[in-house]
Amino acid sequence: MKVELIYAPGCAECVTARAGLRAAAEAAIGGVEWIEINVLDALDYAIELGVLTLPALAIDGSLVFAALPTPAQLRDELLRRAGHD
Repeated sequence: MKVELIYAPGCAECVTARAGLRAAAEAAIGGVEWIEINVLDALDYAIELGVLTLPALAIDGSLVFAALPTPAQLRDELLRRAGHD
């Protein structure tokens, strides 16, 4: 499973939440692929996903959280997608 954090440089909220979200994703699903995408380097991709605000989070190429989730929300969504309801 691939989790993509789309962020803007200098985003204080992104920096603060990044480690907790990554840890939650890795704890929920073994072998999760965590990718951090600077929106300035991938603007076309962000637009294609439908990102309107930053930070945002996509899972397997689909925008799932238009705003940063809590680590628990991310964990729950990953487990749901993996069939571990």
